[in-house]
Amino acid sequence: MPANETAPSVKKKGRRARLIVLVLVLALLAGFGYGTYWSMDNVRASFPQATGTLKVPGLTGTVEVKRDSHGIPQLYADNDDDLFRAQGFVHAQDRFWEMDVRRHMTSGRLSEMFGSGQVETDAFLRTLGWRQVAQAEYDTKLSAETKKYLQAYADGVNAYLKGKSGKDLSVEHSALKLSDDYEPEQWTPVDSVAWLKAMAWDLRGNMQDEIDRALMSNKLTQAQIDELYPPYPFDRNKAIVDGGKVDGGKYTPQGGGAAAGSTGTGSGSGTGSGTGTGSGSQASTAPAPGASGTSGLADNASAQGATAGLRTSLTSLAATLDKVPAILGPNGSGIGSNSWVVSGKYTTTGKPLLANDPHLSPQLPSVWYQMGLHCRAVSNQCKYDVAGYTFSGMPGVVIGHNADIAWGMTNLGADVTDLYLEQVKPEGYVYDNRVVPFTTREEVIKIAGGTSKKITVRTTNNGPLISDRSDELGTVGSRAPVSSSAPDRGNGYAVALRWTALDPGKSMDAVFGIDRAKDFAGFRAAARDFEVPSQNLIYADTKGNIGYQAPGRIPVRGTGDGRMPAPGWDSKYAWKGGKDGNAGYVPQDEMPYDYNPARGYIVTANQAVVESGTGAGKYPYVLTTDWGYGARSQRINDLIEAKIKDNGKISTDDMRTMQMDNSSEIAALLTPMLAKIEVSDPDVRSAQKLLEGWNYTQEPDSAAAAYFNAVWRNILKLSFGDKMPKELRIEGSCMNVQEASSGPVDDLAKTVRECGTRDADSAQPDGGDRWFEVVRRLVKDEKSAWWQTPAARNQPATATRDQLFARAMKDARWELTAKLGKDQSTWSWGRLHQLTLKNQTIGTEGPGFMQWLLNRGPWNLGGGEATVNATGWNASSGYGVTWVPSMRMIVNLSDLDKSRWINLTGASGHAYHDNYYDQTDMWAKGELLDWPFGKEAVDKANAETLTLKP
Repeated sequence: MPANETAPSVKKKGRRARLIVLVLVLALLAGFGYGTYWSMDNVRASFPQATGTLKVPGLTGTVEVKRDSHGIPQLYADNDDDLFRAQGFVHAQDRFWEMDVRRHMTSGRLSEMFGSGQVETDAFLRTLGWRQVAQAEYDTKLSAETKKYLQAYADGVNAYLKGKSGKDLSVEHSALKLSDDYEPEQWTPVDSVAWLKAMAWDLRGNMQDEIDRALMSNKLTQAQIDELYPPYPFDRNKAIVDGGKVDGGKYTPQGGGAAAGSTGTGSGSGTGSGTGTGSGSQASTAPAPGASGTSGLADNASAQGATAGLRTSLTSLAATLDKVPAILGPNGSGIGSNSWVVSGKYTTTGKPLLANDPHLSPQLPSVWYQMGLHCRAVSNQCKYDVAGYTFSGMPGVVIGHNADIAWGMTNLGADVTDLYLEQVKPEGYVYDNRVVPFTTREEVIKIAGGTSKKITVRTTNNGPLISDRSDELGTVGSRAPVSSSAPDRGNGYAVALRWTALDPGKSMDAVFGIDRAKDFAGFRAAARDFEVPSQNLIYADTKGNIGYQAPGRIPVRGTGDGRMPAPGWDSKYAWKGGKDGNAGYVPQDEMPYDYNPARGYIVTANQAVVESGTGAGKYPYVLTTDWGYGARSQRINDLIEAKIKDNGKISTDDMRTMQMDNSSEIAALLTPMLAKIEVSDPDVRSAQKLLEGWNYTQEPDSAAAAYFNAVWRNILKLSFGDKMPKELRIEGSCMNVQEASSGPVDDLAKTVRECGTRDADSAQPDGGDRWFEVVRRLVKDEKSAWWQTPAARNQPATATRDQLFARAMKDARWELTAKLGKDQSTWSWGRLHQLTLKNQTIGTEGPGFMQWLLNRGPWNLGGGEATVNATGWNASSGYGVTWVPSMRMIVNLSDLDKSRWINLTGASGHAYHDNYYDQTDMWAKGELLDWPFGKEAVDKANAETLTLKP
């Protein structure tokens, strides 16, 4: 049977012909027509050597690689260069296929591996220029020490590659070599740096919301759009920090503590927010394409025609974004994480406990790779003694702990992207009533089995023209309404992308700085360089301190708030300072942080960091208006407070129990209402009875959870989904709609069949906690227009909330009958809510027998969308799991060897290796592995030792 390693998702269309070739090769390697011995020889050929001795060129001393029974390696060296050289070697042993595909993706070279079907994706990625930015970072921004580590890591990867090709690397590489004589290139330091660009892309903030709001404006009024994007509920869901202030160019948390973490001067020079009226502000001072003042276009046929060009362009842009491979997952409601830290005052250990579980799309293998990096003796020559979660292809530890501190991350969600309409002429683009020449570069896309394609990338002062990558996008703004001061539209407006990650930065420096930090001041100093993606960083140390820091390069806008595409020809809408270095970003000394707060704990789960505004106690900058809405974070807050109130002490097991909490906030709100609705149909009534006495927890064996989530999905579809423009509805969902006549009588309408066009991962309504907040506000108005639906499929029209809820209950009953059977005693949430781990190349698009060979699962899971145990699902597309806690960890700062961790899959990227997915069953049950750190604990857990020698 063949071995296989995962890779980032390589989407979708146009690859099938080349995949067939790979599949045929893999089928031969699997033994179809050949002997079992030969096939197993190919499988094992790429398995890493884990015992004995290997020579690694460039090492100055020996490095020990000690693996436990799960294949998790702990590396021991005498100097930094040897340590990171060995890390590159070991990463390549287990995950080189993943690394190789990833670097082709980040550099826009997927066509070199997978053929012509990837040209469009490559062209878009070349336009963004991730590789060029990474090269600029390496050349001009990163410290000499970081560059030395990156080179050592690359040397380690190349030492592993030396003399290997085809089946010695992976079965996939063997297939590529047989089908196209493919040979992997040498690894470079820039290959590692470029990975951070992919990470930043997947965590880029509200770009999808910006597109969606603009598309909604063609069908919904501005008031309706505002109802679908309500302000953050600060009165109910706590922000991360509370009561801090900016004074004299410094942020000071409520409890003081500035001296404990004060570090130098700010890197930015912004002097105020310049935008909005607070985090909950819904006002947009930029002209919203498709909007006229504060009224929308639902009742304005001529305006609908005027916005058709922009609507088509944004639809095309959304489709283009869906095709960009997502390493961490599609950018939607689920992307986020949980992390929290509890002071020793409230723990059974007397020292802090820190928990973290990032929520990302499920992959096989997991995006994370567990590893320890240890200097035998910490010194100036060897500075690291750290363990945690790493990224294959990048040196250092991203999340974890060293001998003194621990840290975790969640996505801050800052608004760091803006779309700009650009008025384009043959000689350049219009800016402040003058024509400015484009900055251009030529890119050549090499295509396996085909002829190379040349593209020209054009860049404005607002960023690259992403509309150049699509014929439809080339017509952007052809009829879009704009202010009277706008320049002549000519052949239409193009679309440019301004994004903080397209400016060179120093995030790679931050990784190493955090890995060796000794205290909160050192941690904050390192975090200053963690520019993109902007993350919430939580902290704890062995001395008993806890803390939080919000780093990141956050733009300060002129006019506008980033909620809608802005006019690129007007300098008032540019980011302050333009692209002249750090000017125009929120100063790092004024970014929020917290240190030993009086409450004794800190929770970050993608909720609002602070409440922005101009009043007393408000933060003077707008970080975003599109926070997560705090369902998970407030539940964690409530669980911690309840435990403290109960007995005052929290254990490691308590932290684990919190991570697996399956309580549904939206179920707690709606179930009492659903239970009161009069139901005459006996089958629907029997389903309704399932909700009686239910405690709103979504366990995998719960029939009540299955029925409620089906009702919730149908409520969303009836009240919102069927009212969305087709560009936001899931591809293939069709309905009859009334369309204004194009004939001489404008008020005539005709019925047309209209089908959705959105990719399943990003279709709306997705059912995340934004929709929780939308419905929470609307249920008070029993006659809201959102509850009104036309008659359909022998169903009567609805005019009130309860009528719509009754219809949703009936629809849910028959949907589950079709999916799970008529006998309710066989229903369970886990049967609907399943996780299948898919190989991200052949396993997603190959024929069924290859998917059977390469993929794993399904697992029946509990949890759900916006639940602490965040096994997310998109309500528009079904119940299957699309988001998961990609790993879980609990760090015990009293005794680091009593810390616990788990990965979604396993250490190995080789299918059929014992460690390919050996942690998944434990992960699904909420179990955790022991996490040895000290040498004695590592030696006790050691199962295999490999010695690397010069």
